[in-house]
Amino acid sequence: MERGELAGSAHLEVVGGVAQLHPEDAMFEAMLRGWRAQQVARGLRAETIEARERLVRRFAQETNDYPWRWGPRHVEEWTLTLTGEKHLAPSTIRGYQVDLRLFGDYLTDARYGWARLCQDSFGEDVYPVAICHEWNTIAHLADYEGNPEARPFTREELQAFLDYADAQVERALSSGHKGVLAAYRDATLFKVLYGWGLRRTEAARLDLVDFGRNAEAPQFGEFGTLHVRYGKAKRGSPPRRRNVLSVMDWAVEAVADYVDNIRPRFSSEEHPALFLTERGGRIKPAEINARFVAYRAALGLPAALTPHSLRHSYVSHLTEQGVDRRFIQVQVGHESDASTAIYTHVSGEFMNAALRRALVRAFGEEGAAP
Repeated sequence: MERGELAGSAHLEVVGGVAQLHPEDAMFEAMLRGWRAQQVARGLRAETIEARERLVRRFAQETNDYPWRWGPRHVEEWTLTLTGEKHLAPSTIRGYQVDLRLFGDYLTDARYGWARLCQDSFGEDVYPVAICHEWNTIAHLADYEGNPEARPFTREELQAFLDYADAQVERALSSGHKGVLAAYRDATLFKVLYGWGLRRTEAARLDLVDFGRNAEAPQFGEFGTLHVRYGKAKRGSPPRRRNVLSVMDWAVEAVADYVDNIRPRFSSEEHPALFLTERGGRIKPAEINARFVAYRAALGLPAALTPHSLRHSYVSHLTEQGVDRRFIQVQVGHESDASTAIYTHVSGEFMNAALRRALVRAFGEEGAAP
């Protein structure tokens, strides 16, 4: 590639003067190669590039046509299939549409030369056009688009859940079952999800060395801060890192006890993971979910509660305790306060107390009285 040329340019991917047995298939493959080269040059991860390419290939199969013949109606028909037949979440569909838009932007960018090459190869009226527009794609209306029924635990529900998790350790001990270590690990893991406001994947990817000291909280010893290395990533970007400061002494005590007395009993002490399986590997998010669902069902708790509800609970309960919102936002890794606000579901008692304080400020004690 000569200096000044863009990676992914059409003339770099298509060999001139060579007759192709299937010219349309060859052009499509060249486009995908060029798009891959363009994304590599931008520093995107291989798995992101591969996922995008798979999506474009699936879309081509759905339309049974080539990119230079795609139109907006193809996106509309495909979106109807995703919503009506496959029942995909709006956030998932929008992610697919974003990938298609990126591919379309690449093909229609004159700097890469694909439109002119298609005209030269297939006819003056044949060239790729933009197929994703504001009126046929899903707009990103909120930072969080999860299940609207999802909610945090009430304090009573949370206490019952954590107590039940602890009780499974005692039950395994008394029955002589082999699941004592796993039960203790799970009880600790759920406390970590709540105590540091983590997602399932973040907790599953924790290593023992991710805990460290916090000079401002020496009482927590080696567990004063938690370095989350696999936070939720933006599309096409690496995982976001953040440091979460420990704020709950009982959660710190639970982790310290697990690290000192339980984790060494698993079959692979050399493994870096904080939460190990009985076979010595790293626990998976699906395993966390399965144990959570079993405990939830045993307690008869509503299905609206998920492992992510523990993260919601962390935000809501700290808010009720008067912790600064900006601090909470940084702790959970939200870029905007709007996301933190969506996670906040405070109790009626808290809202009434806040109302009373507001009335006192506005009208004095007499005006605030019922």
